[in-house]
Amino acid sequence: MSNLYMTEIELWCKETPKACRNFLALIMEGYYDGLIFHRIVPGFIAQTGDPSGTGMGGESYYGEPFENETHSRLKFNRRGLVAFANNGDKRSNTSQWFITLDRADELQNKHTLFGKVVGPTIYNVLKLGELELDKQERPLYPPKITQIRIVENPFDDIVPRITAAERKAQHEARLESQRETERRETRKKAKKNTGLLSFGEEAEAQEAAEAAAAKRKKISRPDLVDPEESIPVPVEETRRGQSPSSSTKRTDAVDRDKTSTAQAKERQEEQAEDLAGIRERHAAEKEKEATERKAAIERMQAKLRKLDKRRAGSDSEDSDDDDSDDQRDRKRKRAGPSSLDQELAKYANARRGNRKGVRKDEDDVMAALSSFTSKIRKSGPETDGQEEEGKSGQHGETRAGVVTEEEGLEVDDDVGWMSHALKAVNDHSLDQNRRAETDYTVIDPRAKARALKEDNRRDNGRGNRHQGRR
Repeated sequence: MSNLYMTEIELWCKETPKACRNFLALIMEGYYDGLIFHRIVPGFIAQTGDPSGTGMGGESYYGEPFENETHSRLKFNRRGLVAFANNGDKRSNTSQWFITLDRADELQNKHTLFGKVVGPTIYNVLKLGELELDKQERPLYPPKITQIRIVENPFDDIVPRITAAERKAQHEARLESQRETERRETRKKAKKNTGLLSFGEEAEAQEAAEAAAAKRKKISRPDLVDPEESIPVPVEETRRGQSPSSSTKRTDAVDRDKTSTAQAKERQEEQAEDLAGIRERHAAEKEKEATERKAAIERMQAKLRKLDKRRAGSDSEDSDDDDSDDQRDRKRKRAGPSSLDQELAKYANARRGNRKGVRKDEDDVMAALSSFTSKIRKSGPETDGQEEEGKSGQHGETRAGVVTEEEGLEVDDDVGWMSHALKAVNDHSLDQNRRAETDYTVIDPRAKARALKEDNRRDNGRGNRHQGRR
């Protein structure tokens, strides 16, 4: 079972456009599909791109070798770099390319460096340097390129000379013709082994064949025959007797040649038909894709035009002609207020109703509050005599309410609380304030520091005066 390894290559199309164009065009033609790495030098390079697998073949997309493309920033200073191979001449680049397995300063300015291996796929490339090789640096089990897929192509103007499918069909037809030629040569060279013993029907068939061969190969010796006993045979009869066999042999050979030629022509015609059919299908697919793309673009443009007309609010005859019947029905339905307008109207009505209700509740509260304040003002403050009379009630009457003897229920009919007045008089408040001022002292550390400075200054002044007097 063969292992499949993927390698991702990034191309420097801006620095080496001609080499990258050649590489991408050959990939689009399927040129590298099925090719092997025919040369591997451990610690140096791994080379491929030759259809013959010998290192002596290959052709470029341009039909002739092209010159090197060098750049001052592109150097063979590490592993995983991709470059085209040549025969030592700067104008001999074709299709062969290689990947460096290590630093290769000796290749600088001698080969076109046009890409690099990116990501962890470099480790798949390094495995090539671990293969078994012969004396000619050729791997005993050469790895093969199964397929190369282009992820991004900056050259939109590349037109491949042949598609990958057509190249594959040509390759299969070439292999089939080679196999047919080998089978034909094998049948011609096949000889029966007479050293083997045969029994039964095989022996009888072999004897009959040998007898027929002996009859066909009968040799006459005229020099050993007695001339008297010999019967002369006319030349015409001899010619008549020999002509059928010789003519038959000639016609058989001609028929065989004609048959082989006709078969070869039929095979060539079939191959040509297959290629023509493949090209026709490819062209039809391209045309179909182009048609579908064009139709999709036209649909998108029509939708954009309709959107622009709707936004502008134009109801001209041109827009009516462009719109379909379904869209006209929708426009007729939209003649009245839209669903959004209806919902907004509902919301506004509900909001107005809520405002009215809130305003009504506020008016009721304010009316109750004004009546309550008017009652309090009418009641006025009570006198001391009224307070004493209220305190000394008779027959179970209190200021908090009246208790009935029959039902044992308390009825809250005290309205005198409206005229109550709160008096908070404290005779000792002034004394307490004065006592707090005398008992508690507030010390300011800054004031104390200033006082200390003043004292020190005074002491220094006194000392100076005393020394002056002495």
